[in-house]
Amino acid sequence: MNNSKKGFIPVMLTPFNNDGSIDYKTLTALTELYLKSGVTGLFANCLSSEMFELSEAERLQVTKHVVDVVAGQVPIVATGTFEGTIQQQADFTNKIYGTGIDAVILISGLLAKENDSDEVFVNNVHQLLDLTPGVPTGFYECPVPYKRVLSASQLEDFVNTGRVIYHKDTSLDINQIKAKLSVVKNPEFGLYDAYMVHAIESLKAGSAGLSCIQGNFFPELIVWICDNYNDASKADELAAVQQFLVTNMGVMHDVYPIVAKYTLQQRGLSISNFTRREVGDFTPVVKNAVDQLQKEYDILQNELSF
Repeated sequence: MNNSKKGFIPVMLTPFNNDGSIDYKTLTALTELYLKSGVTGLFANCLSSEMFELSEAERLQVTKHVVDVVAGQVPIVATGTFEGTIQQQADFTNKIYGTGIDAVILISGLLAKENDSDEVFVNNVHQLLDLTPGVPTGFYECPVPYKRVLSASQLEDFVNTGRVIYHKDTSLDINQIKAKLSVVKNPEFGLYDAYMVHAIESLKAGSAGLSCIQGNFFPELIVWICDNYNDASKADELAAVQQFLVTNMGVMHDVYPIVAKYTLQQRGLSISNFTRREVGDFTPVVKNAVDQLQKEYDILQNELSF
């Protein structure tokens, strides 16, 4: 999933009603908010979506809902591998591809156990690809259930099958990213970086874009980085934006995704703070930190003249 233009693919939230059911009306509004901010794609049914807390039917329904709202405006990817045998993971991969998405994301930490060798992992990936003929795929180095980071040679092998067009990198290592980019030559493939600390350097090195949780607070800010990362006249502003995001990384990760939902509330989206995942308490201290974050963003926004 590569474009000539660098792009932002947000990891989507799932809005819930206060009784814990999925709020599809707000999911529509949230999807439209992402699109209005200028994203070049969407990652539905991901960790930020609380995918492990959704039932199989809900994973399919949420993804199909996003596909229907987007109506082809941007590409959509969604996770297709969960606990189970490779055959079971392949079966769901085929099902979720049937919702109309552009690629199915494979969770690297679910394609082999943590103590399994690289050989087992690689063999399992090829087995899954064999069981899902014609389905475009990608990888996400998800931290749950554990993080298995792909090596450059593994990614090269997988992309060379012609079936892998997307990679969400969470290695947190710019040298690993450069190594991966140096060996993958398929123009249809795109690497999207999740780590804001070296976001601009990653884009300059050849990443197709960014896919980070910060976009669930200020999506237009991540879009602005992707649009302007290589503009020398904006070097000072780019440094200030990246520093703002890095400085506030702890605030954005604390009891996430509740803090992201609260921020979107403050920005006018009718979304509940409810989360099915146990992430901790949204205490007054956490709330005050997020309120301060919003104030600092408003100042930055004025300086950048969004």
